[in-house]
Amino acid sequence: MPLDQAFDERPLDQEEEPLEEGAEMSFLEHLEELRWHIIRAAAAIMVFALVAFIFIKDIYKYVILAPSRTDFWTYRQMCNLADFTGYAALCVKKLDFKLQALGMADQFTMSITSSVIIGICFAFPYAFWELWRFIKPGLKSTERRAARGATFYVSMLFLMGLFFGYYIVSPLAINFLANYQLDEAIQNQYDITSYIGTLITLSLGCAIMFQMPIVAFVLSKVGVLTPSFMRSYRKHSFIVILIISGLITPSPDIYSQLLVSMPLVILYEVSIWVSGSIERARQKELAMITTDDSDEGY
Repeated sequence: MPLDQAFDERPLDQEEEPLEEGAEMSFLEHLEELRWHIIRAAAAIMVFALVAFIFIKDIYKYVILAPSRTDFWTYRQMCNLADFTGYAALCVKKLDFKLQALGMADQFTMSITSSVIIGICFAFPYAFWELWRFIKPGLKSTERRAARGATFYVSMLFLMGLFFGYYIVSPLAINFLANYQLDEAIQNQYDITSYIGTLITLSLGCAIMFQMPIVAFVLSKVGVLTPSFMRSYRKHSFIVILIISGLITPSPDIYSQLLVSMPLVILYEVSIWVSGSIERARQKELAMITTDDSDEGY
């Protein structure tokens, strides 16, 4: 069951200051309501961040630093794919770099920063649900029905993008950058902040890109985007996706670029379907209004 539906089924007496549909609030009341939603979302983030900070050493060993070792799950699967295809270059046998902390407080600072980022990732579904609770009373009943399950779909796409960035995009980028050398005399020694920054940027970047169907839904609802427009620019979009995939995975290996671009292409096709469903619903609604007007004329 979608998360927002599950929460919406609670009795009204369990909610804080329930509002009747159509009830008007002053500007200050809106600000007060928004403030409490933000406080609850921030509290959830801090709780997850605190738990992450407690177990930060294990998280670094088994999660954050895992893509820097050749026994990482993705690298093992790449070696299996290399054995299957006979393309030996796919197998990652070494990652020629070392991590170091240049500043005295770098390791402590990065532990706090990493804990906050982890808190944001884990608390994202609840934080979005709090935002949705603030927005939902201002929507019409038809708009609420159309956006049913918003929290579930947004959270699902976010987590899918996050895992895709962590297990696919980040290892490919780290593998290429770690093994790229201008000369054998130059050793790759990276600052821990640079490594963490790359991992976070790629993982969260994919999580944001996976919101493409949601963006298409919103733009289609307001009439900015149409399925015919997306179909007419499908080829151009595929070229842009390939360029983005090339930037995300700087490896010259075509397999890596295709591996990253295929999910984005699928998301683009899903976005076309989402936009088309909204367009069909709008046309059906207009047809019903036209029919009612004709009946009134008689």
